[in-house]
Amino acid sequence: MIEDVLLILKFKYGNSDALHRIYEKYRDYLLKLATALLNDVGVAEDVVHEVFLKFAQSEDKIRVKGSLKGYLRTCVVNSARNKVRARHQQKTISLDEVTAMVADSNKPDYWIICKEESRRISNALAQIPFEQREVVVLHLHGDMKFKAIADLQATSIKTVQSRYRYGLDKLRVLLDTKVEE
Repeated sequence: MIEDVLLILKFKYGNSDALHRIYEKYRDYLLKLATALLNDVGVAEDVVHEVFLKFAQSEDKIRVKGSLKGYLRTCVVNSARNKVRARHQQKTISLDEVTAMVADSNKPDYWIICKEESRRISNALAQIPFEQREVVVLHLHGDMKFKAIADLQATSIKTVQSRYRYGLDKLRVLLDTKVEE
């Protein structure tokens, strides 16, 4: 948190290394989040790059209240929502492609073991409604509390909790069905 405050201050005073450090620090996290929401690595990369481009262009206007990670996460979620609204049909893509991009090359055996599991989870996530997927991804991958998600979605905490529960129930059914097949 203190590092983020210093990075923002340096960035505001024109230090390009600070922007580079912010990008390196949060890129992988934001890419995983965007890919889980959008189910498309290419579009997720575009979203993350657009967020950082807008962030870089707003050095004199930026006002981060709270954590930098939370600010960037909110920007990515809002941009992902806009992408979903703009396109009606979503392609199914597995999380293993994202994992391959951000995986530590020193651990290839771990990623091979996780590949099929990631594909199953990604395909199941793609089949649940976006509002439920957004809550599940933000809570599990984004480490957001239900209250923060409710604020982000401009809805009640009860609605968010219901979306989360229904989303997990649908995922459980989808994943159990595929195991039985």
